Amino acid sequence: MALQHEPTAPYHSVQDALRVLETVARRSTGVTDAELARHTGLGAERLTALLRMLRREGYVEQLADGAYTTGEAFGRLGSAHGHEEALRVQLQRNLDRLRDSLGAAVYMSRYVDGEIHVTQCADGPATPAVNEWVDFRSSAHASAIGKSLLGQLDLNARRDHLSRHRMARLTSRTITNERVLLSRLDAQAPTVPVLDLQEYAVGTVCAAVPVTAGSAVGCLALSLPLEHAHRLREAADTLNRGAAPVLLSLAI
Repeated sequence: MALQHEPTAPYHSVQDALRVLETVARRSTGVTDAELARHTGLGAERLTALLRMLRREGYVEQLADGAYTTGEAFGRLGSAHGHEEALRVQLQRNLDRLRDSLGAAVYMSRYVDGEIHVTQCADGPATPAVNEWVDFRSSAHASAIGKSLLGQLDLNARRDHLSRHRMARLTSRTITNERVLLSRLDAQAPTVPVLDLQEYAVGTVCAAVPVTAGSAVGCLALSLPLEHAHRLREAADTLNRGAAPVLLSLAI
């Protein structure tokens, strides 16, 4: 399965954050922000923002003398024993935080062995998850999640998926023509969130952004009831900007 990639802002943040983490990890006794700036080449404002994120995520801790050392979350994710559970917990924290800041249900999805899997979700009484009235695995052509994941595959992999899942009409807005769908996927810039405007379900709008780490294809998505559709594009842009911690968890 070949992938199509184009760097986005969250990816650049993750690359810089990993450089900071690698520098901190090499110095067990701690490293000062001045030393970090010298070793990473990052400016003071950029470094301060990255260190704030890394501390919030538990990847670095600040000692009494102001130096930085690796945190508990970094140790848990970096360990082969219990890595998957540590990753699940860390991702759920990310999703819960995004749910609260966006006022929307948030989902983590992956494309594994030719199928779509919604692996985690953060919802609540005020932010209900979308009613999965048609299995997400069968509705990639209609959902923001599905279109985001398909958009990260090459043409042959997209066609293979669509050959195994009939493009059923779920609402009056659903695209059921393969040529039209493939054309729209080609035109979709990786840096722009994919939208679902009542294509999967009447009364629900969704958005998704790619979160691809290495060869793994994934995406973050949100859903809103139709009465909140006016918030969708702003929420989608915020989701895109908030993807860096999720990407970082997957990259460690």
